[in-house]
Amino acid sequence: MKIALIGYGKMGKEIEAIALQRGHEIVLKVNRSNSETLKKEDYLKADVAIEFSTPHTVIKNVEQCFNVGLPVVVGTTGWYQHFETVKEDCLKKNGALFHATNFSLGVNLFFKVNTYLAELMNKYPDYNVSMEEIHHIHKLDKPSGTAITLANQVISKISRKTKWSIDEKKEETLFIKDVREGEVPGTHIIKYQSAVDDIEIMHKAHNRKGFALGAIIAAEFLKGKKGIYTMNDII
Repeated sequence: MKIALIGYGKMGKEIEAIALQRGHEIVLKVNRSNSETLKKEDYLKADVAIEFSTPHTVIKNVEQCFNVGLPVVVGTTGWYQHFETVKEDCLKKNGALFHATNFSLGVNLFFKVNTYLAELMNKYPDYNVSMEEIHHIHKLDKPSGTAITLANQVISKISRKTKWSIDEKKEETLFIKDVREGEVPGTHIIKYQSAVDDIEIMHKAHNRKGFALGAIIAAEFLKGKKGIYTMNDII
C-alpha cells in the first residue's frame, strides 16, 4: 500500500516506521514547508492518506483529499464541531473518510468498557462520576478528543449527568480534569465515588505506537472503499 502522510511530526514519524515494518511505502510527506506547492498528481501517487496535523489545518487537508479522490484516515482531534460539514463534503464528492478520536485498539476496547460500566452505574445515584485526562504539554486541544468521546458515552448512559465541563463542578455536570505535563502520551481515568467506596477504570498509553498501528490498520481497511467509517467498523 502506498501512503501519503499529512503531518510529519512525532506521530507521522511513528506511523512511517510501523508502515514500513508492515511492508507499506510512504510516497508523500506533507508538512508546512510543502503543503502549498503540492499538486493533484503528488497526492495521486498514494492509495490512502493518513492525516495527523493540527486542529487549525485538518479541515483544509481533508478537503484536499476529497478533491483529488484520495481516501483519508484522520487522527487529528479538535475539529469535530465541523464534522457535519466534512461529512456532507465527503458524501457529495463520493470520498472516503475514516475518523476516530483515538486509533489505539486498547482505547477503543476501553470505550466499550466505559459504556458498559456507565450503564450499570446509572442505577446507583450515590456514586458521583468524574474524569481526568493527562497529556503531553504539546497537545493543543483541551480536553482531548478521547476524553470527549468518553464523556459523551457516560452522559448517554448516566441520566443524572447532562453535560461535561472542564471548568464547573455542578451536580448535573460531568467534570473533566485536564492535565498537561511532560511527554505523557495519554492517560484517561473515569472514577465513580461514593461515601463507602470508589470504582475506577483507567487507560494509560505507554507510547505512541498503539495510535500509529491503529491508524495504519484503519488505512489498510479504508483502501479502495467509499463512505465514512470509524473504529467500530474494525473492532
